[in-house]
Parts: sequence; C-alpha cells; structure tokens
Amino acid sequence: MCGIIGYVGGEQASPILETALERLAYRGYDSAGIAVLDGSQLQLVKRAGKLATLRAALDGSQPRGSCGIGHTRWATHGGVTDINAHPHLDCRGEIAVVHNGIIENYMALRIELQAAGHRFLSDTDSEVLPHLIEDAIDTGLSLLDAVRAAASRLQGAAAIVALCTREPETLVGARIGNAGAVVVGFGTDEMLLASDLPALLHRTRRVAFLEAAEVVRVRRGEATFLTLDGTQRDHPATTVPYSVATIDKGPYKHYMLKEIYEQPAALLATIRAHVDPQGNGFAPAGTALDDARIAALRRVVLIGMGTSLHAAMVGRAFFERLAGLPAEVENASEFRYREPLIGPDTLVISVSQSGETVDTLAAMDEARQRGAPQITICNVAGAQTTRAADGVVLTCCGPEIGVASTKTFTASMAALYILAAWLGRARHRLTEDDTHRAIDALCQLPALVGRLCEQAQQSCDVYQTLAYKYGHAQNMLFLGRGFAYPVALEGALKMKEIGYVHAEGYAAGEIKHGPIALVERATPIVVLAPRDRFFDKTVSTIQQVQARGGQVIAVGTEGDEDLAGLANDLLAVPGAQELLLPFLLAIPLQLLAYHVAVGRGNDVDQPRNLAKTVTVY
Repeated sequence: MCGIIGYVGGEQASPILETALERLAYRGYDSAGIAVLDGSQLQLVKRAGKLATLRAALDGSQPRGSCGIGHTRWATHGGVTDINAHPHLDCRGEIAVVHNGIIENYMALRIELQAAGHRFLSDTDSEVLPHLIEDAIDTGLSLLDAVRAAASRLQGAAAIVALCTREPETLVGARIGNAGAVVVGFGTDEMLLASDLPALLHRTRRVAFLEAAEVVRVRRGEATFLTLDGTQRDHPATTVPYSVATIDKGPYKHYMLKEIYEQPAALLATIRAHVDPQGNGFAPAGTALDDARIAALRRVVLIGMGTSLHAAMVGRAFFERLAGLPAEVENASEFRYREPLIGPDTLVISVSQSGETVDTLAAMDEARQRGAPQITICNVAGAQTTRAADGVVLTCCGPEIGVASTKTFTASMAALYILAAWLGRARHRLTEDDTHRAIDALCQLPALVGRLCEQAQQSCDVYQTLAYKYGHAQNMLFLGRGFAYPVALEGALKMKEIGYVHAEGYAAGEIKHGPIALVERATPIVVLAPRDRFFDKTVSTIQQVQARGGQVIAVGTEGDEDLAGLANDLLAVPGAQELLLPFLLAIPLQLLAYHVAVGRGNDVDQPRNLAKTVTVY
C-alpha cells in the first residue's frame, strides 16, 4: 500500500521521482503527488487518480530542483481527492511530508494542533505530521531532530519522509512500528529513500533498511542513522542482486503473465540455493536452529495471509509427512488475538512474499513474546520479517510486480518442502535413502513446471476459449481434496483478485454440507482431479455437481481419458508424485484467472482496491 520516494543529488529530481512512482504503481494507489525543493522554493503538485493525471497536471512543466519527494496514496482516512493526496504541507508551506501507515492518535493530535492555531486542509491522518514537525522546528531543532520529536508522539505504525526549505539539500526518513519498509539507496553523489526496492533500482543497487523506531538523514553522498531516542546506528550499504531488467515486462502484456511463466526459473533458483543435489541433502541457509532446539520441537505453527496462507496450508502437510511433526496453520491476523499456547517447543514459520505484511509481523511479535523459535519464508532479503525471525529461508524469485502473487506462491511451497525435509533428516524421521528420494523428486519439479508452462504458451487459445465461455459468470466454485484443497482456495482467490468474480474454494468433501446449494444450471465449477488417492471420490463430486447443472472445468493428469469424458472442459498437468501436485495444479488456475481478467477488461497488474503489500491493519 502506498509508495514513497525521495531524492537528493546533483540531477533534477522531478523525472527521477516520476520514474520511481511508476515502478511503485504495482503496490496499488488512487492518487499521486510530488514536492520539489529549489533553494528556498517548495513546489507541490498532486492529483487524485493515476499517474497519467499527475503528468497532465504538470503539462510538461516539471518543478525544478535537485531535492524532492513523491508519493502514491492508497486511501484510508479521507476520500480520493486532490487535497487528500500526498505530500502534505505545514502552515507556511516550508515543510512537505509523505507518509505510509496509520496514525492511531491523529484526531487527538489534530485537535491539539488546531487549538494552537494550525490550519488543516485535508481529511487525512497524515497531515498532522508536517504541523508537528513545524512546531518542533520553531523551537530551534534541526529537521532530523524535529522528525524524531514528531515521530515520538505517534501511536500506530508509520513510514515518513520529510523535507524543509530551511535545509534545502536534506531528506529525513523515519520508521515507526510495522508500516512497511524505508529503504535507503546509496547512489553516486546522490541518495534516495523509498518504500520498496523497485523505486531505487534505476539509480542504485546499494541499499540499507531502516529498523523500527529509527530515523535517517540523507544528504548528497552521506547518511546518518539514529534511533528515536538519539542513539547513533550504523547501517552499511549492501548490494541487492536485482536490476532494472528484472522488473521489465519484456515481451509480455502484463507483469502477472511474465511472472507466471517465470515459475520454472524461480523454482530452480530457490532449490539450488538450499539443496545439494550431489547427495549432501537439504541445507536451507539461515535456519539458525541448533540440534538441541530441533530435538526439543513438538509441533509447528505456520502463519501467513492470503496467498502466503495457502502456501502455508500446503506446507502443513510437508511438515507432517517429511518432518513427522504435528502442524497447524493460522491466519496471521487472528493469531495474536487468541492467546496461542506456544513456547520453546513450537516452531513458528511465517510466510510473506514481501516480508513487510503488518499482520504477519504482529503475529511474529506475539510468538517472540511467548518464546517460540521462528523461521520466516520470504522473497526479499533484508525485509522486516527476515530481521525479526531467528532464521530465514529466502525464495529466489526476483521482484514480483503483479499484485496477485504467482511465482512467490510456488516458490514459498518449495521453501516449505525444503525446510520440512531438512527438519525430517535432522530429527531422523527421514533416512538417507528417504532424503535422496525427496531431493530427486524436488529437483524434477522445475522441468515439470517448465513443460507445463511451455504447453500453456503454445495453447493459450485454450485458456482464451474458457475465458470467453465462462468469463461472464458472477459466481464460481473451486473444489479440491488433500493437497489440492489449498490450491483450490488459491485459485478462487486469484479469480476474485483479478477477475472480480465471486469465487469460493472448498474442500470437495464439504460440497454436500452447504455449498452445493449454490450450484445451478451453467455455474462454472473448477475441480482439481489429478490421478491421486482421492481420484475416485473427486469423480463422485464431479457427478454430483453435474447432476445439478454445474459446468465442470477439471484440472487433471495428462492422458486421463476417463476424466476427459466426464468434464465439460479439461486442463491437463503432467503426472507427478503427490507432494509435487500443488505446484502443477496452481499454474492452470493462475492462467485461467489471468485470461478471465483480460477478457473482462480488468487491470490485471493493479486490480481495484488491492495493494501488493498490506502495511496497515
């Protein structure tokens, strides 16, 4: 949610800010704005709507200056209007601030500031920030100390970047709580602050990340890090392994389609990072659990949200099958409210593609307070979950720009498989031969997924035909058993996210306990029916829904003539071991949702009301 960019250097800031905001657009937004400082002159332009509206307002006349900030807003407090867009100014128009997150005590602060004579223009919580900084600067504080003073009065989570005409070559950023990242970019005679890496990659790959309750002041060629109480911090720059090329769409119409077809490479890279195919077994880097802690484990709790939650549901079966540990899955947003009975004998595994999901971070904090060891699965090195956990298993997907996660879903499942097998070997659940078989199976996966993606590219008209046939539907059901059940949930989520179709996923055995009442003539029902141990029962489900007029789109094993004769339409996947089926079944569902969304004219990469990273409760 929301995007932040700040620049100070030797070039004109406006075009750099615009480019960065384009690269942050995937996060979801409804308004945009920039503020640029030219000496003592502060120029502000902001508009409701997409970036094209902001460009039209600029009308080719870029504000001049080499220091500036920009923002894409996702509305929380106040409607989508020009006035509510960021940046926000103080009373004198000397201070500009952009903000991500929610200020929980903003109303009390606003009343206090209004009583002191401050004038407010917007309905946002964010506007209290420039006025708080204004008051602090008026007492003689520097911008750095004024931001610290203002930040210390906030309740809730916030990421802030501010500039001031009194310090024309300076930006100050702050992070309070879990409002999302503040990334510091170290360029050549220039510095940048941003809410996410893609905003910086066209300028630098050398970065550092702010921790919670930290502030940073950047000037050309330098950065000063402090805690909110003024303690000096040191954050050396590290080089991230991404480039601008990794966030280009290439020949694809949408990022989502590109990322679907990047799954073989993402899986291969993730497996190579954590598996030795020559026989030394699974060695997930950064797990940080010694033999004693592993031996003491009695169960596993997996937490996540959305797509990550569905990956965790698949992972539960991996931990039970491969590690021999009882496992349960929790929605991260509910986990901390139910006083979970966990402790040192419970391994908590969080899954988050961005590593900045606020509910997951809050759940991790609950687990930490109760003494549970933690490992996180994440796609972003240095993200907050990776700093909060005891151990990290990184997926190697590269940046995922499409709001609807695809390659991070399958790579997260691969990371969970690796982690479960590693624990299984460490706990002597798996023999050496078992480990070799598990490695061999996993190492076949990129080739299987690659073959499936290649076939899908060659026969994309199959998906286009299905989208034309069923894309008008207002309701869809997705059904699966065993490993396929979480994939059915994920398929329904994708159809909701980008297709804007009311789609629900169910365990196939649940259909008779209520959902079958939704089946009527021509209702599209996607049934995951690979040739596994549940096949006969799944066939029975198909027959029941067809008897009530439902139109069955089956996803089954290649060459299954019996299934082809039963279903109205069939999407085939390669045959594979049961543990690998979720990876293969997911891809046709991603492609089906994609083509339905395209056929309905939806914005695939930036679906309405959604953001890539959810950083507010």
